[in-house]
Amino acid sequence: MGEGKEFEVLIPDEAFQTLNFDQENFPGVAVVNINLATFEPKEVFGWNCSVILECEDTMDNGMPSKEESLIIDAFGDFLDDNIKGEDKEQPNALFLARVTWKNTRQLIWRVFDLENVETYFADLTKKGTHKRSFDYSIDYDATWELTEWYLKDRG
Repeated sequence: MGEGKEFEVLIPDEAFQTLNFDQENFPGVAVVNINLATFEPKEVFGWNCSVILECEDTMDNGMPSKEESLIIDAFGDFLDDNIKGEDKEQPNALFLARVTWKNTRQLIWRVFDLENVETYFADLTKKGTHKRSFDYSIDYDATWELTEWYLKDRG
């Protein structure tokens, strides 16, 4: 983000759309915060944070069992609360999508302050108290190219 730039940012309410897809002969479900499709200024939340959880109890089609869904949903809510930070009116991140496919659950946020999120994941990894294995990546993406599939108009 450029030095000295100031932005007025209106945080949109979350509104979700469910997208069903098939890839590599496995069904998938994406739950997308569609209100981010028109969000501006995108560069304020210029970091793309992706977390992939490994599901332990899945059905033959790679989707989580009911019990597994409860565990990964709770872990996702825990991550969401911590990544967004304490001030929910001015969050550090905007939740973009939850994708369930082929024994995994991916969670995606758009992040304002990278350092807070990196510190959070370093602490979480060090503690090792999470209920599911996960990998995460945080990439700079000021134009939100990494969100195109999730936010494209499916009218």
